Amino acid sequence: MSQQQHDPKPLPEQELADIVEHVEDVSPERNGLDRLVSRGARGAAWMILLAMAISVVEVFLRYGFNSPTSWVHESVVFLIAISFALGGPAAMARNSHIRVKVLYDNVGPRLRGWMDRFNDLVTLGFCLAMSYAAFTMFWTASHSPLGEWRLERSGTSWNPPFPALVKGMILFALALMTLQALLHLIQSLRARPGREVR
Repeated sequence: MSQQQHDPKPLPEQELADIVEHVEDVSPERNGLDRLVSRGARGAAWMILLAMAISVVEVFLRYGFNSPTSWVHESVVFLIAISFALGGPAAMARNSHIRVKVLYDNVGPRLRGWMDRFNDLVTLGFCLAMSYAAFTMFWTASHSPLGEWRLERSGTSWNPPFPALVKGMILFALALMTLQALLHLIQSLRARPGREVR
């Protein structure tokens, strides 16, 4: 007894286009800024690969040629810190931050809408407070006590201004998250709780 094997039929182009359009419609990004941040985050993720490549070169130079460098460790820490800071806006853009949804999954759509509004409001308040703290931290890292522009340096033999630059990137990431949270709150306030999309 032989079994017949069916080759899957290729989908017509129009059906395939409809599937792609549907996938793009259910994208987790809520607005144009989120889509822009997601694209930028994909580019910033390459900094991890660059940090790894620099580390490999350092190991090769140190153990292969007994010629260690003074700049690799700080450069790798700088690149990883920047990619870590940019992870916040990326997670917010794709709605992929960690959350406990036990209560959220067990209520109706109307209460979910109000919970979304509350969550967006709390997120905005948190991001505003953290942005203020980051601004204070960056200001002290970029200005002398007399108010003159002076970037904080690492204090090593290479002595790059990476501490001030990392604090500036943290401020940028938190300011971006604040803007994202504000846009999310506006969107959730405009949405009508209780109306499910069919």
